[in-house]
Amino acid sequence: MVPRGGEAVPTASRAVRTGEPRRRVPRTDALLADPAVAARVAELGRDLVKATVTRVQQRCRDGALAPESVPAAVLAALPPRAATGRPVVNATGVLLHTNLGRAPLSAAARAAVAASCGTTDLELDLDTGRRGVRGAGTLAALRAAVPAAEAALVVNNNAAAVVLAATALAAGREIVLSRGELVQIGDGFRLPDLIASTGARLREVGTTNCTTAADYRAAVGADTGLIVKLHRSNFTITGFTAEAGIDELTGLGVPALADLGSGLLAPQPLLPDEPDAATALRDGADLVCFSADKLLGGPQAGVLLGRAATLESLRRHPLYRALRADKLTLAALEATLRGPTPPIAVALAAAPDERLRRAERLAELLRANGIDATAEPSDGVVGGGSAPGVRLASAAVRLPTRYAEPLRAGDPAVLGRIADDGCLLDVLAVDPADDRFVADAVLAVARCR
Repeated sequence: MVPRGGEAVPTASRAVRTGEPRRRVPRTDALLADPAVAARVAELGRDLVKATVTRVQQRCRDGALAPESVPAAVLAALPPRAATGRPVVNATGVLLHTNLGRAPLSAAARAAVAASCGTTDLELDLDTGRRGVRGAGTLAALRAAVPAAEAALVVNNNAAAVVLAATALAAGREIVLSRGELVQIGDGFRLPDLIASTGARLREVGTTNCTTAADYRAAVGADTGLIVKLHRSNFTITGFTAEAGIDELTGLGVPALADLGSGLLAPQPLLPDEPDAATALRDGADLVCFSADKLLGGPQAGVLLGRAATLESLRRHPLYRALRADKLTLAALEATLRGPTPPIAVALAAAPDERLRRAERLAELLRANGIDATAEPSDGVVGGGSAPGVRLASAAVRLPTRYAEPLRAGDPAVLGRIADDGCLLDVLAVDPADDRFVADAVLAVARCR
């Protein structure tokens, strides 16, 4: 203040005199031109980076960040990827975890997806230069994997496969289905409601625990469009029970669809009660359908196999256009079928003793770094609507419960399960190549506490 005429008047604003931080916030154009930030623009896109710059600038204006720290803060705040989804190490003990995207793709399938990200010969015959069959290589791989199938079709998931079959073969007519197979799947969806949404009428036969071939025969009539045998994907019925096999439902004058759900192409000795496509087709099913991202170990897709004429009627139905799989799915599925054994099959076949040894090695490493960790046997499950009731002998590393949340917050996240006042990291679904990463993630949490 400078006295004049007995009054005090301001000579300059406090901001100018003191250099208030908000006056020195780096400009947006200058930040975006910073070489390190510009490199992230090329990876993430200008809009996403600019939004991050704006948020960091506001922190500076609020006095929470020094102006000279803004460029580094922008780089630290940028996400690793343009998409918000985060990779997760599945240490839950659920082999096929629906909330985690079910089956991880093999290296061959990932490479096939990468190769198909640009323009491809999806529906072009490069030899003739004319339009070709969509995903011809994938369809051929499916027929080769299940020789009993005359033809194949791929849609975006197994529910879509059921909807397409029901619509094309039985819209406005009856579909015969056992009461013991009226399944509710994840997030409250019910298969009977899905079937009814196609315009077909559901004809329930038998009882909850007993449905015989005679029940189906008595129900089939002039208005029957389809018989459906649904896989009980997430429950079992024990005690006094009876059910008809698919071999008893053929020859009744209408197509029979076996919804196998879990994606076994052939019998699996470790899962003897799980139905498979080859057996169902040999037993006379006109169609089988299943998910590709379960025990098959591929991408999310619904696969239909069976009689050529029946599948051609589905392919020509207008609904197929809305349900068909995209080029990335077809590429990943073909590579899963033609390539090396996918991770899910490898994990399922691993010896329980080896799982325990892996858990013991992890626990020993953690204990050597002062962490309270022990290895113990555990029971895993197949999950994902496959092999209900089957327990898989596995092993886990037990940590104090407090580790669960920070491990889940990592990138990649490590997701275990809380049981008996501890955080269990089950190795059942963890790729052995990720064991060291899991250990490093635990050690990083310990250092931050």
